[in-house]
Formats: sequence, C-alpha cells, structure tokens
Amino acid sequence: MWSHTYQRIPPKENLNQMDVEDVSALLQSSVEEESSNPPWRLSLPYVLVATISSFLFGYHLGVVNEPLESISSDLGFSGDTLAEGLVVSTCLAGAFVGSLFSGWIADGLGRRRAFQLCALPMILGAFVSATSKTLMGMLLGRILVGTGMGLGPPVASLYVTEISPAFVRGTYGSFIQIATCLGLMGSLLVGIPVKEITGWWRVCFLLSIIPATILCLAMSFCAESPHWLYKRGRITEAEAEFERLLGASHVKSAVAELSKSDRGDDSDSITISELLHGRHFRVVFIGSALFALQQLSGINAVFYFSSAVFRSAGVPSGLANVFIGVANLSGSIVAMALMDKLGRRVLLLWSFFGMAMSMLLQVASASSYLKGSGALYLSVGGMLMFVLTFALGAGPVPGLLLPEIFPGRIRAKAMAVCMSVHWVINFFVGLLFLRLLELLGPSILYSIFAAFCLLAVIFVKRNVMETKGKSLQEIEIALLSQM
Repeated sequence: MWSHTYQRIPPKENLNQMDVEDVSALLQSSVEEESSNPPWRLSLPYVLVATISSFLFGYHLGVVNEPLESISSDLGFSGDTLAEGLVVSTCLAGAFVGSLFSGWIADGLGRRRAFQLCALPMILGAFVSATSKTLMGMLLGRILVGTGMGLGPPVASLYVTEISPAFVRGTYGSFIQIATCLGLMGSLLVGIPVKEITGWWRVCFLLSIIPATILCLAMSFCAESPHWLYKRGRITEAEAEFERLLGASHVKSAVAELSKSDRGDDSDSITISELLHGRHFRVVFIGSALFALQQLSGINAVFYFSSAVFRSAGVPSGLANVFIGVANLSGSIVAMALMDKLGRRVLLLWSFFGMAMSMLLQVASASSYLKGSGALYLSVGGMLMFVLTFALGAGPVPGLLLPEIFPGRIRAKAMAVCMSVHWVINFFVGLLFLRLLELLGPSILYSIFAAFCLLAVIFVKRNVMETKGKSLQEIEIALLSQM
C-alpha cells in the first residue's frame, strides 16, 4: 500500500527553484472556485416549472372534496357511499401504478419527458371526468389522473434535487410542498360555487387542464438533468446543461465532482431484487420507512376527519378547510426558510416530536376528564398544531432527502419503490381509519398515532444523516463508506 502513496521528495534547493507564484495563484483560484456558490437564479425557472406537477398533485387530491355530493347526484349514485368512496380511492390506485413505474420511465426517457408523460394522463383524465355521464366514466378519468399523480411527485423530487445548487437545494425542495399546498387550497377555492351553479364540478376538472398543458409545453424549454445525461454517456450535453444551470465558471468542477461517483454504471440494469436485498438495501429501507412513518403518523386521517372536528366546535366546513390550508402553507413556508439553515435532520426530529405532542392534545381532548367547549378548543388547537408541525418537516423533508441519499445509479428506481410504499400505506390508513375509530375510540387511536410519531423520532435520530450544504456526490461517497 505504501509503495503507491510514497513520493520521492526533491532536495530543498530544487524546491526553491519552483515557480512559487504560479503555484500560489493556482491554489488561490481553486479555493475561490470552491468557496463561491453558483448563481441560484439560473436554475430557479426550471424548478418552478417542475413544481407545476406538485400543484396538480395537490389540486387533484382535493378537487372532489366539495363537489362530491353534486357529482353523485348528477351521475346517479347519490347516497351510495361505496361509489362515492371509489371516486376518491380510484385515484390512489392509479397513483400507485404511476409511482411504481416512475423510476423506469425517468431513467429510460429522461426527467423532462417523464414530466410530459405525467401531464398527458392528467389532461386526458380531467377531460374524461369533466365530460362523464356515468360513474364508470368518472372512475376511468380518476384512474388516468391518478396515474399522472403517481408519476409526478417522484420525478419532481429527482429533478429538483439534481438541478439545484447544493446551497439552495433544501429551499428549492420545499417549493414542492408549497406547490402541493397551493394546489389543495386552489381546489377548495374553485369548488366554492359548486352548490350554487349547476354542473360547476365539471368546470373544476376542466380548469386543471390549463396547468397540465403549461407543464407539458414548458418542459420542452427546460434543462435536462445533467446527472441523467452523464449516466447516459452524453458528457457534452451534460456540460451544456450544467452551464445553463450553474454558469460557465462552474461547469468543470461540477463534471469533475460528478465523475467521482457516477462512473458509467448502467442504471437500466438495476432490478427490484437488488434494491431489496443488495448492498443498497439499507438506504432503500430508510427511505421506505420514512414514507411509511409519515403516513402512519395519521396525517391523512387528520385531514379526513378535520371537517367533523371543526363542525362540532361550531366552525363551518369551508372555514375549517381554510384554517387547515393556512396552517399547512404557513408551516411549508417556514420549512423553506429553515431547510438550508437548520438542516433536514433537525426539522424531521422536531416535526415528528411536535406531531406527537399534538396527538396527545387530541387524546386529552377526547378523554372523559375534559368536557364542553374546553375539549373542543383543545381538539381544534391540537389539529391545527399537528398540521403545522407536519408541514415543518415530516411533509416536505422525505421527498427532498431521499433523492439526496440515494446513489445516482439507483436514485430514480429507489424513489419509485419508496413512493409505492407511501401510496400503499396511504390507501390502508384511509380505508381503515373510520373503522378503527369506531372500534377503538379516538383516545386509543390518537395514542397509536402519537406512538408512531415518537417511533419516527427515534428512527430519524438513529438512521438519518444530515445532507445540508453537501453535494450529491459527497453524500453518496459518505453513505457508500457505511455500506
């Protein structure tokens, strides 16, 4: 070993003859290039275009909430709770399928074309839903939309992570959560006239075609991920995209750093068995567990049950949705400001801890020791606090952290596996929540959610590394040394 590292040292007098000024200038220029950050404005427009997919994701999650009664009346299944549940849940089934294949699509076609491909079923599905005359037509449209919803979020996380400068990657990653919140709030606002205007629910679906079309067209002018191009052996194109994203002065250092970890590995050769049993199992397990714990915290159950809690406190459901939306958006904005200052790990720890405390407030409000308005106000306050603390970390961080910790060779496909776990857990929590609430009661059920939040705190503390300010290659090298 020492024979490879040993260097013969020249005599002292020969050292004095070297051009010290040239060496100093070279070192100085290297330090300046390392210490200076690329301009963040260059990549910002492409990040904003990518987050349109997240806006659509949020919009389609909430688009049927207000109009569901009108939809069931117009399509002839009013009072059929199974049919109404299918209108909501078929979207989740489509999302599972879309997320399952998202990694192979993103690696095979590239990130830009994957975005365009996710927009197409959203456009078609929204049109089919808006023009449907029967329940089957509505379900077909919802499945198509769900497929695009499942494909969009993992590709958005990949793309934003790969094109963002390291020093603002957390901030840009938070845009995804903010766009999702805006989509949810947008769908609620658009649905307000549904009870006054006959057939307005069709307009709600049709309006979503506009941002989906913008996403499809605008992606044609966006930069492709240099990481994907480099893995494909298209080095010259990767350099050109780095210049668009980081500026000409940072191209050489970016490509050199990329070459440290991406050495032409064929990402197409990655199989599911390698992700689940190979040397990458640990990081895939961490990613899947984070998404599972995110859903087992009860966040979607809280969103589902929030209207009933607010109504019992005398707050109209429309105003309740506004309160929840504002809490979600406020937490996401604060997370954006703190992501690159405090770091991902710190936000995750305090977010899950805050969610656990919020659930304990719900348990206290449901206990027999508190009665009347005090219990109702405690329940409402606990619910708003839960949503706020979720948006501070547990909501935005997993989607940002996972593309950072996955090596470039497996990044897209590992994201697909983790997002599939997310949708499966999401489906079963939504399916079983009301049944478990009947069987166990709110105190026990909310205690279980609090326990999962505390379990998440322990899991994050033991398994999640900090990625703030590090390049993707630095993170990959650090993790590979632990495998």
